[in-house]
Amino acid sequence: MPHFTVVPVEDKHRTDYDNLEGLSWVDYSEPGGGAQLHPRDAYDTVSSDGHGNHKESSPFLNNSEAGKGGDYYDKNLALFEEELDIRPKVSSLLGKLVSYTNLTQGAKEHEEAESAEGSRRKVSKSPSMGTLMGVYLPCMQNIFGVILFLRLTWMVGTAGVLQSFLIVLICCCCTMLTAISMSAIATNGVVPAGGSYFMISRSLGPEFGGAVGLCFYLGTTFAGAMYILGAIEILLTYIAPQAAIFHPTGAHDTSNATLNNMRVYGTLFLTFMAVVVFVGVKYVNKFASLFLACVIISILSIYAGAIKSIFDPPAFPVCMLGNRTLSRDQFDVCAKTIVVDNVTVATKLTELFCPHYNITSEHCDEYFRFNNVTEIAGIPGAASGILKDNIWSNYLEKGEILEKANHLSVDVSGHKSNLHLYVYADIATSFTVLVGIFFPSVTGIMAGSNRSGDLKDAQKSIPIGTILAIATTSLVYFSCVVLFGACIEGVVLRDKYGDGVNKNLVVGTLSWPSPWVIVIGSFFSTCGAGLQSLTGAPRLLQAIAKDNIIPFLWVFGHGKTNGEPTWALLLTAVIAELGILIASLDMVAPILSMFFLMCYLFVNLACAVQTLLRTPNWRPRFKYYHWALSFLGMSICLALMFISSWYYALVAMLIAGMIYKYIEYQGAEKEWGDGIRGLSLSAARYALLRLEEGPPHTKNWRPQLLVLLKLDEDLHVKYPRLLTFASQLKAGKGLTIVGTVIQGNFLESYGEAQAAEQAIKNMIEIEKVKGFCQVVVANKVRDGISHLIQSCGLGGMKHNTVVLGWPYGWRQSEDPRAWKTFIDTVRCTTAAHLALLVPKNVSFYPSNHERYLEGNIDVWWIVHDGGMLMLLPFLLKQHKVWRKCKMRIFTVAQMDDNSIQMKKDLATFLYHLRIEAEVEVVEMQNSDISAYTYERTLMMEQRSQMLRQMRLTKTEREREAQLIKDRHSIIRLESLYSDEEDEGEAVPEKIQMTWTKDKYDNEKRSRNSAVENFRELISIKPNQSNVRRMHTAVKLNEVIVNRSHEARLVLLNMPGPPKNIDGDENYMEFLEVLTEGLERVLLVRGGGREVITIYS
Repeated sequence: MPHFTVVPVEDKHRTDYDNLEGLSWVDYSEPGGGAQLHPRDAYDTVSSDGHGNHKESSPFLNNSEAGKGGDYYDKNLALFEEELDIRPKVSSLLGKLVSYTNLTQGAKEHEEAESAEGSRRKVSKSPSMGTLMGVYLPCMQNIFGVILFLRLTWMVGTAGVLQSFLIVLICCCCTMLTAISMSAIATNGVVPAGGSYFMISRSLGPEFGGAVGLCFYLGTTFAGAMYILGAIEILLTYIAPQAAIFHPTGAHDTSNATLNNMRVYGTLFLTFMAVVVFVGVKYVNKFASLFLACVIISILSIYAGAIKSIFDPPAFPVCMLGNRTLSRDQFDVCAKTIVVDNVTVATKLTELFCPHYNITSEHCDEYFRFNNVTEIAGIPGAASGILKDNIWSNYLEKGEILEKANHLSVDVSGHKSNLHLYVYADIATSFTVLVGIFFPSVTGIMAGSNRSGDLKDAQKSIPIGTILAIATTSLVYFSCVVLFGACIEGVVLRDKYGDGVNKNLVVGTLSWPSPWVIVIGSFFSTCGAGLQSLTGAPRLLQAIAKDNIIPFLWVFGHGKTNGEPTWALLLTAVIAELGILIASLDMVAPILSMFFLMCYLFVNLACAVQTLLRTPNWRPRFKYYHWALSFLGMSICLALMFISSWYYALVAMLIAGMIYKYIEYQGAEKEWGDGIRGLSLSAARYALLRLEEGPPHTKNWRPQLLVLLKLDEDLHVKYPRLLTFASQLKAGKGLTIVGTVIQGNFLESYGEAQAAEQAIKNMIEIEKVKGFCQVVVANKVRDGISHLIQSCGLGGMKHNTVVLGWPYGWRQSEDPRAWKTFIDTVRCTTAAHLALLVPKNVSFYPSNHERYLEGNIDVWWIVHDGGMLMLLPFLLKQHKVWRKCKMRIFTVAQMDDNSIQMKKDLATFLYHLRIEAEVEVVEMQNSDISAYTYERTLMMEQRSQMLRQMRLTKTEREREAQLIKDRHSIIRLESLYSDEEDEGEAVPEKIQMTWTKDKYDNEKRSRNSAVENFRELISIKPNQSNVRRMHTAVKLNEVIVNRSHEARLVLLNMPGPPKNIDGDENYMEFLEVLTEGLERVLLVRGGGREVITIYS
């Protein structure tokens, strides 16, 4: 990458460029120098093409700047000059990228903010840390921890060298595979603050990111508690046992006193560390190198001691009673008697086992009487061949005494009251328990990715440094397992607290030059690791809170003026205190193992998903990864979770699942281009291709709705109850598309369409409709609706049912387009073989908050139309609004039908359909056409004729006015269901006309013709076909109103529109007559296929 140096320019040079704002000369004379800005130009952007041609300082120009002259536009880019404000030149873009700094919001900034020098600095230094200092050593420091010094020897003694080797191998393989996946993600672009949280959230989405981020936070917090407990254990057991506050009241009360001591001192340590972190994180960072040095010196002393033990083993004798190990801290001489001044005297050991100093007494412990006291070497040395004795496992139950196999002893039972004199197991051990306790000693691999902002080349340093650190620590663990097994006696290895070797740290007995090297080194290293955890965890929580994906965490995003996360630190201290109160290192370790394993599992999952999806943005610089390795790492993580503790694993998954669902339903929606979205797209594509194989079977048919909405002038939904009805009918299942048409030109009405789409989406969310929105801009509303019906949906996910609103007020409208659009839509759905639902009086339909505790849903089954009338009430009754309603089915019998047999057949049909409903057959008498029907038909036809004449007269007036109309007259927008046919454009209501004699004569003639037209209206005779249709509508309406006037909802067959378009207006009248007097009506028209079946 080229290095830029910006130098101040004298005023005499700047005067020539006064019309260009924010430009600076660029000097390339010092390739090794960093960017230096003049104070006046501290925020100016470097911008030059390297040949003295100055570019604009910002790629996004405002209009005032663009108007200052042509200098902003290069003559070679004249083709693109009109779009340079939204599509900047490449040189401008690169200038912006050069000035970008990727500094993590972590410890470095807080340290600089606290120091006076950092606050005075105008320009921050560029990241300069290399692989060694930036990644390798921090990872080493975080991986090596308390488990290595306090529990690894115990694990080797309990599990044996082979199984310990296997435990280390599994854990190290898990972290190595995770590191490979992490390296791929970390090198696929810039990783800011947050480390693993950022990687997972941006790869798998905010839900997974938030869940795993909080798990990682909890793991880091409990790690701090574990390190503090380890430090207290070292302090009270090996450094200053006399500092204990609580002492055992009896021989069997040691565990309670120890736990209470751990709780008190742990709370004090935690408080002190939290205060240190609060006062200034710079102190933690300054001592980080010291803590790392302690760890390295301690490990080197182990190797030195192992080498020395080959030719000069250290003297740490272990006292044995038979084959049982004695606790050495309660007596001084390992013998039953000693000779003092030629007199045999009982030792303190004998006094402990025989209260009356008589070895042969019955009061003496039986095991003590029959077995000898011997001493064996605690550290036989690497050349002793002890490895073959330690190679196999020796798991113990809680309270079981440590015994040396193949050691001479008499197998008799002793008094249980003397158990405290032996070294015994404090917990039950197994392979799975040891896995959970050991795993925290391989965590800490994220330290490098967390510091990506401080690295000179993060995409190179993170993979190399992390993998080398894991390889190094793995070799140390493997070698330590072998060395411990080869140098130390088995009973000493299984002695967790060094009771058999005078309360010495077991690993310290092997070290050289002194056990205190390990004791002091491990104490400081665990304290340092605890401080690092308490420093890192609050910042991770702060990063999650600032992303605002978990609303209730917002308060933890705030802190001190320098950004220090005060509230997050307080919460971290409270959670860590919960770990302190557990007071057992062996119980806290599996808890944080769960959280870290879950984090690593999702890092592997993120890499695998991105690799398999082949996302275009997935271009990691680290090439040595494969989806199979990621899946293997994920499988090992999952297996380790259940191996170490299946109930902790379930609890961790439950916590993560609850956080996931909370973010999904309550959290802020984020679009981070995550892999889960890509996975959803791939799954959707696969499912859509499968659906293309053929139409759904009748058993799988359900209404996939296209809801046609009408918007008012302010782009608000006019009848939102249409959406309510759709949500009640669907109950969250299947496909729902909500469509509307904006009349106009797409190029001019795009913004209006966007606003309409947003308004509909808001209403969809309010009505809880799970569906999609589609807005079409068309010159004619009728054409737009036709386009929606034809093109909505994708592949097999297309609508099969159209929900259409009723054109209210069509009788009062002089414009026939109000109802012609409705009828054309009915014809389109019929032609497309789609079902049609027309809710009439939809404003009276119930909302989602209402409940019908009683009432009927009446179905009037007049003609068979595919079974839609049977299926719709059943689907409505699935919703809580209609659940209590009963279903009644009415059918109509003619005079020649057997109504009794019809009722039986219908009941049988419903029984096979598994639909519960009352059945009733209504007989319609063949009565003569009544005078009312004849009069109603006559009025309908007279009205139609009159409206046609009025429209004709109006057309003539408009044609006259067209000659003198101003070409810029305002065109009034029609409603959604009003469309333009062949009529001319609308005109202003007031028309100024100039009268001439010819025009006066024409007006007079038109008045005479109006009189003649009125006479025709009086003498008109109704069409017989219309009379018959009106008769049917009137008779059916009478029957329906008589039986269903109190029904909650009436469903009936919707007759089809006439084939002759001249009868369209009469068709609307027939529908009005058919539904008169009914409060809520749903007109149903099938799509020409069966939608319900009696077969399973």
